[in-house]
Amino acid sequence: MAKPLQLNGHEARLLGVLFEKERTVPDQYPLSLHAMTAGANQKSNRDPMTDWSEAEVLVGVTGLMHKGLAGKVFPTGSRVEKFRHNARETLGLDDPKLAILAELMMRGPQTVGELRTRASRMAEFHSLEAVQAELATLTGTGFVRRLDPAPGSRAERWTQLLCPDSHPQEAASAGTAVASRTASTPAAGTSLAASSVSERVTELEARVAALEQALKDLGAL
Repeated sequence: MAKPLQLNGHEARLLGVLFEKERTVPDQYPLSLHAMTAGANQKSNRDPMTDWSEAEVLVGVTGLMHKGLAGKVFPTGSRVEKFRHNARETLGLDDPKLAILAELMMRGPQTVGELRTRASRMAEFHSLEAVQAELATLTGTGFVRRLDPAPGSRAERWTQLLCPDSHPQEAASAGTAVASRTASTPAAGTSLAASSVSERVTELEARVAALEQALKDLGAL
């Protein structure tokens, strides 16, 4: 199995942004440097929040171009150069898998329920099992790996491996959760019920966030 390309934090965020905007606001894609900067720094569907300059974004997208993951285009009638991703060709992945990777690169580790809700803006996922099947394939090809649940949750999470250091605090919290479970055993029954409610609340919150972003994207058209 060939090892996936390794990206830095800027490159990973920008690759996610390019794919996201292609799928959610196709009339605005490819993206200008200004639009890419706004996409990287937007206040929704991003973690951590950033305040990158256009110069920083240009360095990041240049890195993506050197790795074959982005290209520069000059649309007819436009004097502004724009950028597109080449993730399908370079990584050999289809849209559902790229949607999952984009979410993980832009927001960090997430549960299957969160990924289904959030990535559905970019590709169709008819069930949690469909997301799990894509994650299994991505795991086998070395693009993602499973993390232990966050503290207070029983739901396992997933992280991407194109830039494994982009969300180090999330990985650390997973290790804390393992230590916490080893130190004490929760009461049976009540723990399972609480985790079920917690997972449902998390999924509903993610759905609301996705709907809010969809409304913003429509307003931008």
